Formats: sequence, C-alpha cells, structure tokens
Amino acid sequence: MSDLTRAQSVHALIDIKWNDIVETLSSLVRIPSVSWPAFDSANVERSAKAVAALLEKLAIFESVEILRATTTPSGEEVRPGESPTWGQPAVVARRAARSGRPTVLLYAHHDVQPPGNEGDWESPAFEPTRRHGRLYGRGTADDKAGIVTHLTSLALMDELAQELELGLVVFIEGEEEFGSPSFDNFLATYRDRLESDVIIVADSGNWSTTVPALTISLRGNVTFALTVRTLEHGVHSGMFGGAVPDAMMAAARLVSSFYTREGSVAIEGLHSQPRAVPEYVEETLREEASLVPSAHLIGTGDVLHRLWSQPAVTVTGIDAPPVESASNTLLPSVRMRVSVRVAPGQTAADALEAVRQHIEANTPFGASVALDDISLGEAFLDAGEGSAARTARETMAEAWGADPIDMGVGGSIPFIATFKQLFPEAEVLVTGVEDPDSRAHGTNESLDLDVLRKAVCAQTLLLWGLNDAPGINPRLESMS
Repeated sequence: MSDLTRAQSVHALIDIKWNDIVETLSSLVRIPSVSWPAFDSANVERSAKAVAALLEKLAIFESVEILRATTTPSGEEVRPGESPTWGQPAVVARRAARSGRPTVLLYAHHDVQPPGNEGDWESPAFEPTRRHGRLYGRGTADDKAGIVTHLTSLALMDELAQELELGLVVFIEGEEEFGSPSFDNFLATYRDRLESDVIIVADSGNWSTTVPALTISLRGNVTFALTVRTLEHGVHSGMFGGAVPDAMMAAARLVSSFYTREGSVAIEGLHSQPRAVPEYVEETLREEASLVPSAHLIGTGDVLHRLWSQPAVTVTGIDAPPVESASNTLLPSVRMRVSVRVAPGQTAADALEAVRQHIEANTPFGASVALDDISLGEAFLDAGEGSAARTARETMAEAWGADPIDMGVGGSIPFIATFKQLFPEAEVLVTGVEDPDSRAHGTNESLDLDVLRKAVCAQTLLLWGLNDAPGINPRLESMS
C-alpha cells in the first residue's frame, strides 16, 4: 500500500468487491419496502431485517437492533382502551469510541416511495436492471444506495485502517418517505443510542455525475390538506350553473391567488433568502426537469436561487370525480393536498401562519375552507465550516478527481433540524449518491454506478481520516 495513495488503495479494494457491492444493493431494491399505510408493512419489516443482517455481518458493532417508536405527538396520551400506533421499524447499530476519537452517526433510510404507474417503467420497479452504466429500480438512488455506501465504507475502512477506534452509530430509518411520523419520539426514546459528534446524512445528491457536492442548505416544508366547500350537496350544473359557485371554481381561484403572473409565490409573509449561487443555465434545468419545449420557466431571479432559496407552492393531489365518471353536477367540495417549500431562514410555523392568513383573505365567493392533516418540516442551513466538513471536501476531491461544490437543494429533509436540536454540538454533513438524472420519486429511478463507486470511496476516506485523527473531534474542539 505504501506505493499507493489512500484513494488509490480504496478504489483498488472497491474493484475487488464491486460485484458483491452491486448485488447487495440489488438485493435491497428487490424488497418493495413502501412505508405508506396503503402498502404491505411486512415488506418494510423484511427490509429492516435484511439491513440488520448486513450490519451484523460486518462484525464491528457492539449492538444491532431493530427498534420502533410510537407516532403519538409529544404531550398527548393514548386514550383509555386504545392501543398506541407504532411507526415503521428502524435499524440502529452502535460501537463505542476508543482513544478520544469522535462518534460518527451514519444515516440513511430503507423505505421507498410507491412505484407509481408500473406501465411507465421501462423495467419492473422492484427488479433492479442495469442499462448504460446505471442501475434502475425504486430505491436504487433514494436511498438504498445510501445504505450500501455506509455498509461498504465501514467494511473497507475496517480492512484498511490499522485499528478501528472511531465510535460508530448506523441509523437506517424506515419511514422517511412517509414523513417520519415517529421520528421525534424515536430520537427522544433512543437518544443515548444515537448520541454522536458527526452526523452524515446520505440522502442528497451531487452536482453532476463527475462533480461531487456537499449539501449546505435545504428548504423546509409545510404540507396540508385544503378543503374548499360551496354547497351542502351537489346540484344540477344546468339548472344552477352561472349563478351558484361550485367548489372547483372557488378552489381554482384560490390556488391562482398563490402565484404572481410570472409564477412566483404571491403569499405575503413567505420569505426568500438571497444568496450567491453557482452558474447554472436555463437549458440545463430544462433538460434535467424534462420540461416540454413549449413550457416556460416560472419565477424571477437566478434559477438556482429560485430552486434553493425562494418559497414554492405546489398542489400535489386533488380529490375530484374522475373524467370517465363525471356527471353534470356542481361539485359541493374539493379537497387538495398542498406542499409549501419554505426558504432557509424561516420557520415552518411562521410559513404556515402566512399561508393561513393568505387563504382567509383570498377565499372567493364566501366559500368555507378548512386545513387539516398538517405536517411541518424545518429548513436546513449550514456554512459547512467545521473540521469534518473540511475533511469531507478534501476526501471528495481525492475520490472524484474533482473539487466539490457547496450545493443547496430545493427539497426537504426535516429531521436534520431535529438532529441539530437534540445534538447541538454535532456537525451535520449532508451527502448522497444521486445525480440530476436519478429521478428520485419518479418512474425509472436510477443510480449512476460510477457515482456510487466514488461516493463509497469518498466516505471511506472520510471515516479513515476521522479514525486516524483524534484532534478532529468537534465536541472536544468546542470545549477547548
């Protein structure tokens, strides 16, 4: 090894184990671990057991457990005669630090989004398929590749380092794609198992397939169901249309008030956060978002500022009669799912209040409105100036052969704020294996296998460096 750099040594070992690495990922993807209530929870349990078995096989942990927590909100008690509702199973493995080394928590999630319309997939959603250097299948990129990155980097580092002294926690959640309803209770219940100095969240992306990224900002998210009602019951559209407002008309007018003519958010009280952004041209966005040729972009300002640092409002679902069974009736009520992306620097609670006030002021025709099924997720913003972040950038550059970009992401990972609240001294690094064409949550989700190779190498080098450098413990630095 003396004739090789550390990066070369890691890449050489990855080459030897590569087929097994891809097969491990494929075996996890074959388990349809959709955490949504409408799907079979037995598959999520099967997925948790598979992950636990892989962690036990490493033989470096003092404990490997499958754990759950209830979804009952803090401060509420289960009513007499009722049973608590339990969240989906998570896997937690832990080993204690030695010789003053930091404890690093490695996070990923083993649940996945529903497959959507199977007919839109070029190959079955839960049968991993290789095409043109990519592995296709639900969860290949989001986030079972994150699990494999953790597993493989630990195995390689254990083999390459002279002695493993790093404290380690592996936390593989089972309900992230359904909003993590038991997450807060889980952290409160198992805080002692999760306590750590550095937290690596492998659930984001990279600038491209050739340039890595460290995610330093994420938008928050407010989601809710919005019901608009104008009638007690449906009535004949010919007899009453033109004088009586139907719920769809009222809902459309209300939703239209969310936006300016350019498509920017028009809700007073939703903030933006100006920031410098890398160069990114409209043509790239059009290609990555698969925009049809006739469609125009919405909003104003730099494209990445719109995506990373401005609010966005999207109606993600609507309950209304399907076209094939529609009758000539004025709809009495319409129910919609609304997602509000909140710019870093604003709390989700403040954003929700701004939205409430806007709806109250802009509901047309005297319609009644109701918000329920509300979920709040906080934004993430970090300068990435800690010692672990500096080391992560160095190891990314070594592994990828390209300097990383500090990147914002328009999506949300709300539990990061909960991590920071519980472990305020911990340094959080948000990494990932996705690239702009991974299509996470969409049909034909895929993973660039070369990106996986480089992500594994970068994380192995990071853990190796933390293992060899006792002075890099952020908690000890803050106390000195």
